[in-house]
Amino acid sequence: MTSSPFPPTRFQSFDEKTDPGQVAPRLAALRVAMKQAGFDAFLIPRADAHRGESVPASEARLAYVTGFTGSAGLAVIGSEKAGLFVDSRYTLQAPAQTDTGKIDVHEVNQGGISPDVKLYVPKGGRLAYDPWLHTPGEVRDLAEKLAGHAEIVPHANLVDAIWSDRPAPPVSPIEFLGHNRAGRTAADKIAYLHDVLAAEPADAAVLTLPESICWLFNMRGRDVPNTPFVLGFAIVPESGLPTLYLDEAKITPDLTRALDGIATIAPSATLAEALEKLGSDKRAVIVDPQSAPAAVADILRQAGAEVVEKRDPVLGPKSRKNDAELAGMREAHRLDGVALAKFLCWFDAEAPKGELTEIGIVTALEACRREEETCIDASFDTISGAGPNGAIVHYRVTDKTDRRLNAGELMLVDSGAQYLSGTTDITRTLYTGSATPEQKDRYTRVLKGMIAISTARFPRGTTGAQIDVLARQYLWQKGITYNHGTGHGVGAFLGVHEGPVGIAPRYTLPLEAGNILSNEPGYYKTGEYGIRIENLLVVRDAEDFPGYLDFETLTLAPIDTRLIEPGLLTADERDWLNDFHARVWTEIGPLLQSKAKDWLKHATAAI
Repeated sequence: MTSSPFPPTRFQSFDEKTDPGQVAPRLAALRVAMKQAGFDAFLIPRADAHRGESVPASEARLAYVTGFTGSAGLAVIGSEKAGLFVDSRYTLQAPAQTDTGKIDVHEVNQGGISPDVKLYVPKGGRLAYDPWLHTPGEVRDLAEKLAGHAEIVPHANLVDAIWSDRPAPPVSPIEFLGHNRAGRTAADKIAYLHDVLAAEPADAAVLTLPESICWLFNMRGRDVPNTPFVLGFAIVPESGLPTLYLDEAKITPDLTRALDGIATIAPSATLAEALEKLGSDKRAVIVDPQSAPAAVADILRQAGAEVVEKRDPVLGPKSRKNDAELAGMREAHRLDGVALAKFLCWFDAEAPKGELTEIGIVTALEACRREEETCIDASFDTISGAGPNGAIVHYRVTDKTDRRLNAGELMLVDSGAQYLSGTTDITRTLYTGSATPEQKDRYTRVLKGMIAISTARFPRGTTGAQIDVLARQYLWQKGITYNHGTGHGVGAFLGVHEGPVGIAPRYTLPLEAGNILSNEPGYYKTGEYGIRIENLLVVRDAEDFPGYLDFETLTLAPIDTRLIEPGLLTADERDWLNDFHARVWTEIGPLLQSKAKDWLKHATAAI
């Protein structure tokens, strides 16, 4: 790596987090534990009990055993062979990180469990799983896939039994948002949930998702990388105070005072006892079958409760951002726009020299963001893919893979930040001096799809699944596509990926005003280059069209016009791009000085 004028990164490291050489001995140790427990196979998911995209080091079991560090995956370890199941985002990453002589890597669709898990469980065998790491829906799916072939059995986690140097659970400071940032008091949100439970009717709801719990109590923490989560559980009764269950080390007098009159606090170790009490009292309890641990539903049912399988009741109101949250997100994107302008100005000057590296580019971008003191973290590890590495959808650069960006290659940078005011996520494909006609064609088709989503107007009740095709149509015309969703939900100073809405075939809930979504079509040519263009959007009521919705663009950074094939754009598309760039200049230009300001003026010039 070349010397850098920027300070070292704090938000992102570039070390190899796992070692494929450790796979064989860890598989051997796990198989000994399996044999002692009387099982023929053991299931290892990427998820922890809270289903977060980021997990604390103490919960990274899949990475510990297989070496794979992606944000989604599942391994089944049989007595003689093992399989690792990943989606299309990780088909290049997974084989590179694991020992493929010991573990077979399978590409599967997102959602559901592959029937090929039975390849690793003998006929008539017993497959064990940790019920705290799988949802009721996943357990039923697994039982259906293995029906007549093998028995599935809940059991204490066998990985924990062999993980001698397992890190301790995280304990981080907890902060509470003021009304200017949250927009609604915790008491108001809890009252809303009381009404939901009364209408169900249900006596209580169990919350296990950290984003739901943090939103409900207007609190944030640092328990996982990139996302301001506090990990815990909550039980919200139909009336009265909810109970928040946290690691005992987090329960301090200051926390108790902060939640006085809002919630009672109890150690997480007492959650099972509280669930049993709901069961013995014959309560009806809402449990989300797609996110709650199966253990929660099992304990309730076995104790006599009526388990009401419903979507987490916090997800809907949380995704509909209120005015304060939207104001914060707009401010975060203004701050990010300033940082991106400085970064892109620097990149434009340096890239044609052919001396930049992927790590150097990440370092520069983080340094530009860290000039703003309210930037406290990256919202995910920056994807910095030079040339062929840009075709790896979720590429993470390390000291081992760091690649020099040659002049004339495309550069894909997907990044985001956590500001105290909000969360950002942006992708830009960058020009380094030249581009082929094919690259310009693909880039322009991706841009046309992004504009089609940005300008869409649609009736209330429309889902993300219904508008996904708008982004793909121009690629389909050439017989090509991309194997990821077009957009995901984004939290307000919470998770950069959040449910329950998005833009992809799997998102079947209606979009609503206040939803914040990414808009990120792409194109990837394996071994050569990748293209993705991403803005964040907020759903709003369409002006002058009663009953219709449309989008406001939040992101404020220029889109490189040098990669466009002008003849492919319609007049309306050109107008949209020019209007977008005029807005970027109007909002970000006055916040810049000298060289960066001059650069932005040129980058946002009308075409």
